[in-house]
Order: sequence, then C-alpha cells, then structure tokens
Amino acid sequence: MGDQPIDNDGPSGPDTTTVATDDDRSARPTATQGSLDDIAPGLFPNDTVPDELIGYRVPSACQIAGITYRQLDYWARTSLVVPSIRGAAGSGSQRLYSFKDILVLKIVKRLLDTGISLQNIRVAVDHLRQRGVEDLARITLFSDGTTVYECTSAEEVVDLLQGGQGVFGIAVSGAMRELTGTIADFPGERADGGVSETAPEDELAARRKNRARRTG
Repeated sequence: MGDQPIDNDGPSGPDTTTVATDDDRSARPTATQGSLDDIAPGLFPNDTVPDELIGYRVPSACQIAGITYRQLDYWARTSLVVPSIRGAAGSGSQRLYSFKDILVLKIVKRLLDTGISLQNIRVAVDHLRQRGVEDLARITLFSDGTTVYECTSAEEVVDLLQGGQGVFGIAVSGAMRELTGTIADFPGERADGGVSETAPEDELAARRKNRARRTG
C-alpha cells in the first residue's frame, strides 16, 4: 500500500484512501524486502513469532497495552479492536486477546494520544488487522494529526517527510519490542482453557521448592 493515506471521512465526506499508481511505484526506488531479523534484529526471543492461538484475559490485556478497562470494553463493543482468540459468549466467559490484538490496542492508544479521531483510527486498524505479525513489523505509521499514512520502506518515509505530511511516526517494530518484553510477565491461556506459560509468581515458587528439596 506504500505511503498512501489510510483515512476515511465516513458517510458525510469522500473516501480519501488512494492507491499508488504504477507510474508512482516505478518512479520510486524499490525497497529490499529483508528477513524479519534484518529489519528488527532480536525482536522475538529465539526468533519465534508469538503463537496466535495464545490469548490474554482482559485485566492482563489492559495492563500490557496501557489502557483502561473502559477503553478496552468500548473498543470491543464498537468492533474497533475485538479479541480474536475468544470473545465474550455467555455468562462467565472470558475474552482472550492475542499478541497481535494487544499490539493493535497499543497502537490505537498512541494514535489517540496524538489527537487522531477514532473514525480515522478505525480505518487504519482495518488495514493493520489484514496483516500478519511479521508484516506489521515492517510498517511505520505517520500522521499529520488528521490522516494516517502507512510506510513500509525507508524510501517511502523519506518521500512522506519531504512532502511535509509526517508530523509524528510510530514504528510498529518498536511497539512490538516493548510488547514482547512486557507480555512475558503475564500468563497466557489457550482457547481451550489451558495455561500456556507459568505465571512469574508460580515460577518463583517452583524454584523455591526445588531449592528446598536440594537442601532438605
């Protein structure tokens, strides 16, 4: 999609989303599509992309993304960011948010903090949801305070800044790196109810027990 705007004025105005023409692409230097480790070295431990079948409950998702429960609940009810592992279905059910879901929550929060309207953020989120985790790591989002632009190469970033359209930017790989470090402190859960990882407190308790056995 390149450095095209991912903005939409909604029913009351024209759709400003545009697609670069073939002439535009041929006039622009071609970006080299390197591996994920080339673009963001050490992004994931052991070079393993997060398991998209592992989810995190609402309290954990809020803490990891740095948002309030009210924000998360409103965004879910309005279909801005919905849990992809498990939604709320009936009394007692727990919503589960994937790594990618929480990444999008973090990005939404940052865009809101810079003054972008929820209407325009919604269009950007629709584009982000269509991409896999590795594709997202290659994206930098820029905005002039109104329109959100998506760049996937250094050349596109330069073009955008030279055009005066980028006031601030969000490197998705940077948000991923933060998320990878934070999410490790929270227990994940599979959709079938199984816990995927030992909670930090439980791991510490297990080490104490093992130490006690060795000294006992």
